[in-house]
Amino acid sequence: MKNIIVGSLTALIIGLMIFTAMDDAVYQGGEHAKVIKNFGDREMNVASSSTIEEKTDSQKDNEELQMLREKAGSMKKFNTSLEYKQKCSSCHGVNGTGYQSGRKMMGPPVFGQSEAMLYKKLQDFKSGRTENLVMKGLLIKNSDEDLRRLAKEISEFKARADGQI
Repeated sequence: MKNIIVGSLTALIIGLMIFTAMDDAVYQGGEHAKVIKNFGDREMNVASSSTIEEKTDSQKDNEELQMLREKAGSMKKFNTSLEYKQKCSSCHGVNGTGYQSGRKMMGPPVFGQSEAMLYKKLQDFKSGRTENLVMKGLLIKNSDEDLRRLAKEISEFKARADGQI
């Protein structure tokens, strides 16, 4: 009896393996296979036109470097409170754009948002209505006055960047 059960299960498993192998979308990686195929096509195109792309890559690097230099110069002028630097800038960037030194930070951009919206979001994080353990941990001991002050400062970032403040 054991042999019949084991034989039946083995046949079933082999049948499922064959069925899976025949369904190429699952067996061949599905959507991921398309991405890998496109990546391989791109590599072949790069090899055939490497001199042209080297120039454009070099130009892109120079443009990005120039942009970073300009941004670094403006960041020196961009003053923020010690509280923002300690609690917020590591995730949201020095100026709240969500980027720092050309790379995306963990936190989303807060640049250009209104004081009322920022205050409401900060309250939601503190109370736990919006789940984010990092934000809740940073804000849990802050008073409503602290949250208002932080929201006001962040809402002024756009005006500071434009040179209005």
